[in-house]
Amino acid sequence: MGAGASDLTGAEPGSKVARAGLGDLPELCAAEVLLYLDAPDICRLARLNRAFRGAAAADFLWEAKLPENYGYLLGFVDGEREGEKSEMGKKDVYATLAKPVPFDDGKREFWLEKSKGGICMALSSKAMVITGIDDRRYWVHMPTTESRFNSVAYLQQIWWFEVVGEVDFCFPRGTYSLYFRLHLGKSSTRFGRRICSSEQIHGWDKKPVRFQFWTSDGQHSSSQCYLDEPGRWILYHVGDFVVSSSEQAMKLKYSLAQIDCTHTKAGLCVDSVLIYPKGFEPEKIIRPQK
Repeated sequence: MGAGASDLTGAEPGSKVARAGLGDLPELCAAEVLLYLDAPDICRLARLNRAFRGAAAADFLWEAKLPENYGYLLGFVDGEREGEKSEMGKKDVYATLAKPVPFDDGKREFWLEKSKGGICMALSSKAMVITGIDDRRYWVHMPTTESRFNSVAYLQQIWWFEVVGEVDFCFPRGTYSLYFRLHLGKSSTRFGRRICSSEQIHGWDKKPVRFQFWTSDGQHSSSQCYLDEPGRWILYHVGDFVVSSSEQAMKLKYSLAQIDCTHTKAGLCVDSVLIYPKGFEPEKIIRPQK
């Protein structure tokens, strides 16, 4: 029995047998294991083990993590010639798209959500048509570090208003949620501490605001909500839409309105509209009534 075992291991009887470890795993096998992990876990494992370090650079591994229309998305990236883009490894493509990619003169941007590889998009208040935005009696563009665009539209006072925007984009297939990112009150920093002034806030308890969106393929959602949580940024969920083809551009129109003229309203910050893969919820979310 002992002789048979030594023949199988290729070692002489009584000699020590070297044990195989993860470091001896072939790169192709290691890459097959990594296929089942999310991008952050792949990078962590690559730092811990040399067998996975080489496998983590495999093109077929990262291509499986990329959206199917990543070539279209890469076309929005500035600063590189077309030839250089086509020669990028798939890991580099993923890393490039995981950083914010601005377009429309910086008023919009998208990026890959690193955990699952879904597309996220942010559309700033400057990319929207806002009633009275050119009259400083009603609205002002207020600089702030609390916005990814470093500026929000702040409502001084108005009788009625409507905020409308649209985007035309080839979203990867999937289900997406659309949100308005809003804040009641004017925030600032004093002696290193964040403070929020609520002196000008009024009119939001009289009538609800209405959120809506429409898509070019006939999807629509409408909801309404009272704004009653001053001092914090909140994502107001407008609704979900489904993208069935990543090759066909979808035109998406969205709006926020309060058109009751019986009272004035003031003290609202409009930051952006956010589009996330359904289920991705990085901030406090309120779901208005449909």
